Amino acid sequence: MTSQPNPPKAGSGPATPPAHGSGLQAGLKNRHLTMIAIGGVIGAGLFVGSSSGIATAGPGILLSYALVGTLVVLVMRMLGEMSAANPTSGSFSAHADRALGSWAGFSIGWLYWFFWVVVLAVESTAGAKILSEWVPAVPQWGWALIVMLVLTATNLASVGSYGEFEFWFAGIKVVAIAAFIVIGLLAVFGVLPGVHADQASFGNLTDHGGFLPHGPGSILTGVLLVVFSFMGSEIATLAAGESEDPQRAVTKATNSIIWRIAVFYLGSILVVVSLIPWDDKSITDKGSYVAALDSLGIAHAGQIMNFIVLTSVLSCLNSGLYTASRMAFSLGARGDAPKGFARTTERGVPRTAILVSVAFGFLAVFFNYKFPNSVFLFLVNSSGAVALFVWLVICFSQLRMRRIIQREAPEKLVVRMWLYPYLTWATAALIVFVLGYMLTDTEHDGRETVLLSLLVAAVVLVVAMIKQKVRGGGRAPVAAAPDDDAEKVPAAG
Repeated sequence: MTSQPNPPKAGSGPATPPAHGSGLQAGLKNRHLTMIAIGGVIGAGLFVGSSSGIATAGPGILLSYALVGTLVVLVMRMLGEMSAANPTSGSFSAHADRALGSWAGFSIGWLYWFFWVVVLAVESTAGAKILSEWVPAVPQWGWALIVMLVLTATNLASVGSYGEFEFWFAGIKVVAIAAFIVIGLLAVFGVLPGVHADQASFGNLTDHGGFLPHGPGSILTGVLLVVFSFMGSEIATLAAGESEDPQRAVTKATNSIIWRIAVFYLGSILVVVSLIPWDDKSITDKGSYVAALDSLGIAHAGQIMNFIVLTSVLSCLNSGLYTASRMAFSLGARGDAPKGFARTTERGVPRTAILVSVAFGFLAVFFNYKFPNSVFLFLVNSSGAVALFVWLVICFSQLRMRRIIQREAPEKLVVRMWLYPYLTWATAALIVFVLGYMLTDTEHDGRETVLLSLLVAAVVLVVAMIKQKVRGGGRAPVAAAPDDDAEKVPAAG
């Protein structure tokens, strides 16, 4: 790597301009941030993808979720430390820029943007499939278009509109999972009124081939299947930059991540594998949560779960568009993207960044319908390991940033990573191990995902290095644009 300039002082503000005074506005209320933080860890993948994990690892999938959950808790603790000290719309990309150099901020920022715009296509298609079953008169591509247009309009209106929609989407997810856990546990203990669930018992955890019916190795295979359903935990740190009290919002989100993962992931999966045997065919045929509800004789369980999945899909779409646009805004403000990305309307909305993000999302939707097994499959697989890349960059950024903050502004360390630096290094080693293990996985496309993601990352990294060399290691300031169309461009520094 080329030598990096000395990072700016911790107390002088991040390389990305903070939300206040940069064009973005503090339009998110505390209740919005709370629900964004809670709902951010509950992706549609939890409802849709858990069945394959259960079929692969049996009840031992709980250990897979616990392992990945621990990893996310540690990474979020590191991100919380940096974001509480310097809240910014670029979050980990801006921190990597300061701690490791512009090549790191550029690379991980664009990879993260790429991940979320591909997610837009995946989730809009998933939502369209459900809606077309309910209203078949509208073709599936039509529903995908409608969903994307509605949420684009929501994000263009104001950050408060995004927050309000996400508040209700996330709220429905949270209430649904909480109700599922309570009802399931009552059935397991045999005290659910009006229901006699013959199969429900904690004995299901060991009675069908043992807790690890496919051996200890299935735990790691399960990790590969569930790790990507945790992506989204970091959204709260990006959104905090547009809240009234960013430091408090980041601190609260970071401190609550443990119970959120324990309840929503471990709690709900424990209920599933306790209500019905892990090898019950209905888990793979209907989906784990639908099969669990059906075992209780709950009427219309499939449609109930379809509604919850649709809500999760809309939540993921809403947050995905918001997250992609804010990352594009941050890249533009740092000179790592066209400066137009950093323009905001008088409502504090980065309109260009939103429109560019959704345009790529629409293009990906087109590829999904026209070339599902070639172009779109490449897009999905090549963005699949980005979550692990992001977490790894967060680890290395925190190792450097802690020393910078301690030297320049120690009073800003309101959130501290535990057992620094040993636990940070251990977390990084575990992420590298998971990536390495994925390279041995040919059954679930783990090797292809890692190799294609590394290919895309290498291309982005080469562009970043060339761009930095052209700059001579410095940054080109983002000039203020004329105050036309009620838009503003923040300065880069």
